[in-house]
Amino acid sequence: MTENNKITSEIKSENLRARAILAAVDCGEYDAESSINELEELAKTAGAEVLATVIQKRPAPEPATVLGEGKIDELKDMVQRLDADLAIFDCELTASRIRNIEEIIGIRVIDRTMLILDIFAGRAVTNEGKLQVELAQLKYRLPRLAGIGASMSRLGGGIGTRGPGETKLETDRRHIRNRINKLEENLKELEKRRSFSRSRRKKDNILTAAIVGYTNAGKSTLLNNLTGADVLAEDKLFATLDLTSRGVVLPDGRTILLIDTVGLIRRLPHNLVEAFKSTLEEAASADIILHVCDISDEEAAEKAKTTQQLLNELGCGSIPVINVLSKCDLTKNNIPQTKDTVKICAKNGEGFDRLLKAISENLPESTKRIKLVIPYNKAGLTAKIRESGKIFSEEYTETGIIVDALADISIMNEFSECEEIQ
Repeated sequence: MTENNKITSEIKSENLRARAILAAVDCGEYDAESSINELEELAKTAGAEVLATVIQKRPAPEPATVLGEGKIDELKDMVQRLDADLAIFDCELTASRIRNIEEIIGIRVIDRTMLILDIFAGRAVTNEGKLQVELAQLKYRLPRLAGIGASMSRLGGGIGTRGPGETKLETDRRHIRNRINKLEENLKELEKRRSFSRSRRKKDNILTAAIVGYTNAGKSTLLNNLTGADVLAEDKLFATLDLTSRGVVLPDGRTILLIDTVGLIRRLPHNLVEAFKSTLEEAASADIILHVCDISDEEAAEKAKTTQQLLNELGCGSIPVINVLSKCDLTKNNIPQTKDTVKICAKNGEGFDRLLKAISENLPESTKRIKLVIPYNKAGLTAKIRESGKIFSEEYTETGIIVDALADISIMNEFSECEEIQ
């Protein structure tokens, strides 16, 4: 069991529910109040009970302990008074800082990234998801092996234990690097398969829509409502991590594959972004993006900005985007609906028909619904339609085959001798 998984089991154990205090330093780089509120939601998602929060304004974090001397003593007193057993810092901590803080306050210390990694580890279901999380954990742990006290002692030292004189630290590093290499090889193989699937979809003219957005914005709920899927949809951060895709028929007769992607979060650990890059790249290859935003959230605009920044980094600038404003029943904001902005409410089913229509209107036109009479000497056209489109009905008459179909626009010129029925 890795160090991070041990933390997960401690936090999630029903018999040992962690009693946590949250700590942060406000250096003016971001909204510390909003960030620690988000940290509290993360801690609750992991199963911890949050007892109190501590924020200190400083020009820069204290090199040894993040918090200043007075504030770290205040945190120590709070730990003893509230009987806390876990401190969670809203920043990344080095191994030496973790050791220094633990020696002062006397309880276990983890940071924001470790907490997010633990949640991901508990939520990953598929083999790929588990590999991605383990890779991120190991990459995060590797530079933090230094300065971990007793584990630096040398292996062996007596009869039957003599070896090359390697330190335990060096052994751990080698094992972790070997495991990282193995995980990266496995993920590259899975990425090849995913890339092949994307190429196959393009070749088969399968339309795709990537559902993106901030964690807990309602992405999985949207997928469930549109397709009847049974994806876990909880009011928790990162309720689902693994890719899920389902098909839905649009009003114009076209079928589109909806792909639910991993939720985003501000200051998402770099290792997680790298590990889940192949998953997030589904958005970059989609025909259209559904950007889900919880409109009832006071920070909706800021969270939408976070999502848009990542989409830009992935090179999604030229892909049509529909802004899907979820939970519209919980707000009085009168935001106008446009061609690319749709309000929905999962509770009463409002807006889903309009959303499907908006997807049809915003998709690049690749097919067209037609109804025509195909002469019998051109009967081979029905096979061409089936190859790249869909035939809804066909009727054999004296004059020819009456076809109601969805045809690829690239073959429309071949119907010049056919009578179109209005």
